[in-house]
Amino acid sequence: MKLFDVYNLFQIEPVKAQGCYLWDRNGTVYLDFYGGHAVISIGHSHPYYTHALSKQLHRLGFYSNSVINHLQTELAEKLGQMSGYANYQLFLCNSGAEANENALKLASFQNGRKKIVAFRGSFHGRTSAAVAATDNPTIRAPLNNTHEVIFLPLNDRVAIEHTLLQQDICAVIIEGIQGVGGVHVPEKGFLQFIRELCTKTKTFFILDEVQSGYGRSGKFFAHQYANIQPDLITVAKGMGNGFPIGGVLIHPNIKPMIGILGTTFGGNHLACAAGLAVLNVIEKEDLINNAKRIGDYLMKNLKSFNHKVAEVRGIGLMIGLEFPFPCADLRKELLNKHKIFTGSSSNKNTIRLLPPLSITQKEADIFLNALDQVLKKY
Repeated sequence: MKLFDVYNLFQIEPVKAQGCYLWDRNGTVYLDFYGGHAVISIGHSHPYYTHALSKQLHRLGFYSNSVINHLQTELAEKLGQMSGYANYQLFLCNSGAEANENALKLASFQNGRKKIVAFRGSFHGRTSAAVAATDNPTIRAPLNNTHEVIFLPLNDRVAIEHTLLQQDICAVIIEGIQGVGGVHVPEKGFLQFIRELCTKTKTFFILDEVQSGYGRSGKFFAHQYANIQPDLITVAKGMGNGFPIGGVLIHPNIKPMIGILGTTFGGNHLACAAGLAVLNVIEKEDLINNAKRIGDYLMKNLKSFNHKVAEVRGIGLMIGLEFPFPCADLRKELLNKHKIFTGSSSNKNTIRLLPPLSITQKEADIFLNALDQVLKKY
């Protein structure tokens, strides 16, 4: 049997990692400015994290959700305390796509509607309703197109108002910061406007914080810059620092019923141990403030490249660099010559920077100097 070939692979095989660095089979060291799609939040192989998982594995790695698991309660309490959503409820799953799938399903259960509003450039996952709400027809099968999704331009108040007032919409789903779409930040006023409209029309407001959450923006959630509270918030990626875990934060007005949501692996003992370890490290090492500080430093310096960079977008350590040319070769040179991982986006001219929240100014300077050298060729 061979692997089902669906990925474009760099011919590099990491075998070890520590902090913000990776080592390949040949012993070559790489600076990780992408964190494996924003997954690595507290740094690779953090000693507190690895000890917590090892300790839990020696006790109990897994049992199903048919028994009490106090680690789930601990994780919910810690997440509520750190995020500012202590009065919300938590449903645990395995990934961002699952989190969005369950949020959409829960919204539909509540108001009995089925139409979804999403936005141009969105990415919400690759499962049924999540991929239907993703603005990329090439990854949607005919089966996914049976969902009723209306795509609107980001930050267009006229379009969202007309749609919500004229149609019975189940939910509006929006990313705290668009990731795959090229790091586009929703305007604060736009998020506030959606909140008001959703309240008025009894539409559920879902904030997809899968990539932009967990401190990456310099606040626990990116939408908190707009001082709003959604009905449902989805999380994953940085939640487990590499261990598969996701979740939905659910407004207290939404009452649970036995059986409406469920999962085999979601919220298992190892996943909860990973989730708790991540939150403890973020808190102890003040990584949210570090993300803001180093993010501001990067943004300020990147904007000085304005003669060769068309636009710098983002908040904290979620940054998009748009160039006036396709950037695939630029990324390859950063990787092959300067040994720095960066990320792509659906916009071929834009690279994404999503380093661990533990990154230092010294490591930021390594990237800035490498980028400066590469851009001299353009």
